[in-house]
Amino acid sequence: MTFAYGQPVDYVIVVIYFVGILIFGSLFGRRTRTTADFFFSGRRFPWWLVAFSCVATVVGSYSFIKYSAVAFSCGLSSTMAYLNDWFLAPLFLLGWMPIIYFSRVTSIPEYFERRFDRPTRIMGVLFILLYMIGYIGINLYTMGVAMQVVMPRLDAFQWAVVIAVITAVYVTAGGQTAVIMTDLVQGILLLVAGIAVLVLGILYIGDHAGTGLSAPAAFWQGLPPAHRLPYSGFSSPDAFPMSGIFWQDVFGASMFFYFGNQGLIMRFLSVKSVREGRKAFIVVILVMMPLAAIAVSGAGWVGRSMQTFGLIPGNTDPNAIFMAVTAIVAQPGVFGFVLASLTAALMSTVDTLINAVAAIAVNDVWKPFVAPGRSDRHYLGVARVSSVVFTLAGLLLVPVFMQHTSIYVAHGSFTAAISPPLIVVIILGILWKRFSPRAAFATLLGGGLAVGLSIWAPGMIGPLADLHGMGPGEGTVFMRALFGMIVCSAIAVVCTFVWPRRDARSIDGLWIGTLQAAKRLFKGAEPNDERPGAKVRAVLSMTEEGGPAGEGAEPVVGMSRADAGRMLAREGDMIYLADRRWWLGGLVSLHARLRVADVPEGTVRLDRRRAGEAGFKAQRGVVVEKIL
Repeated sequence: MTFAYGQPVDYVIVVIYFVGILIFGSLFGRRTRTTADFFFSGRRFPWWLVAFSCVATVVGSYSFIKYSAVAFSCGLSSTMAYLNDWFLAPLFLLGWMPIIYFSRVTSIPEYFERRFDRPTRIMGVLFILLYMIGYIGINLYTMGVAMQVVMPRLDAFQWAVVIAVITAVYVTAGGQTAVIMTDLVQGILLLVAGIAVLVLGILYIGDHAGTGLSAPAAFWQGLPPAHRLPYSGFSSPDAFPMSGIFWQDVFGASMFFYFGNQGLIMRFLSVKSVREGRKAFIVVILVMMPLAAIAVSGAGWVGRSMQTFGLIPGNTDPNAIFMAVTAIVAQPGVFGFVLASLTAALMSTVDTLINAVAAIAVNDVWKPFVAPGRSDRHYLGVARVSSVVFTLAGLLLVPVFMQHTSIYVAHGSFTAAISPPLIVVIILGILWKRFSPRAAFATLLGGGLAVGLSIWAPGMIGPLADLHGMGPGEGTVFMRALFGMIVCSAIAVVCTFVWPRRDARSIDGLWIGTLQAAKRLFKGAEPNDERPGAKVRAVLSMTEEGGPAGEGAEPVVGMSRADAGRMLAREGDMIYLADRRWWLGGLVSLHARLRVADVPEGTVRLDRRRAGEAGFKAQRGVVVEKIL
């Protein structure tokens, strides 16, 4: 059977999407004036916007292709990789996120220097750049393969070039704000499209299977018994063993994604407060990830049920199942919408990676080593150039990834080889105050060498694979992340006892036992967060009095004593001022210091220059709240 991949109307929809998202993302370039805007969007966004954009970052184009293939081969257990993140929540919510937010770090390597020393930072830069550039290449490769199937006039590499150019343009123009706003659109689009394919597929089976059952019942009957189980076998099937998937995806993917992925870290650093970041994370774990699991796996489940009823050939390639099912169940126009969503999944992951790798290049290479002490405008220009350069670097890796036959194994092998040393250093840095600079450096260097050696000598992983009932082939691939975590943890512990940290006061605010100190440093005063207080609605009045200038200087907002009392705020507290129109999602907002002043109740006073930089207009309604 051959599949008709789209009609002219579908291609028109895809082109309209490309043009639309390019224009939409580029519009935010005018709001990007500093590196803080480019990388962190001025730390202004609410939880709901960050939560949706995080889903778009999690779900890449490879997700639809990869997890549909696994769902087709293994059934409902394909969701395992998306639903094993919940136990990481306490450490992220109570430790990692407040540490990085309150310490005002701009990157993970910067955290390494402040928590450990400069050599550890340099090693961190090497690991993270390698990971990010490779991840860009994987995503461009996967999308190129998918687009080649539909529009074969261009090959996979040529399609990767087209998508890389479009993504690099709007990221270069708008930075993190463009990434978050486009990812909001793309996150909604890809969830709707993925679930739509599942629903349309179930209805198609009900109409064509000839069972006389309702559509859902016919779909369920078409799944083999083993495919209806939420977990696969402990060590079988060999291609998707539960134990192997757990260890690989927890240590190789999930832990790195939440603790070591510079792109996601920057996303959470763009929220207006730690409290908003925690809300976003909870929504991502409990709501968005389950929806994403359904969206990326649904086509594979439908395809396997269709195969049972002879509605799809028995020799269909699992890697092509998403496109095959979509071509069968989607009408012209709908297919174009789904194809645009697949493109959205790619772009929403790659744009985050491009912005993140530019942050590493500027904040951890250019600013401290190449050109220190330059103006912020200079660094903003370097950030934009870096976005283009690293996009091209990821593009050059596409031919390397084209040599792999399995996207799932290629992706898992790559992440498992890079992530263990970084994860061990981050987690122990958060939890263990004695963990020393020498131990951290030795963990990155020695652990990286050990994991790299295991690629050339896979027999090193054999005992772990045997312990989990897995063979020497796939077993060594799935167990590499666990092997790396064990080796790196051993190096870290032994070296810490040999060279313990003795100056614990120098890392106040950088490990979990000193969060109150971190909050004090962030706010510049003793925290006033016993109670949140009320939000105050007011009218903005502009003045010509001037205010603090320079990079990082915070504006001052004058409010009446009565309004400050309703917020339970006091002089000098950090507050958040935003346009009253909530649907702007924090685009017009700023953080400021409170000054109790002689102004009318229901009015806030702000310097005209700072108000204009944030996008405020005089006499516009605003909402003010105390930052906890």
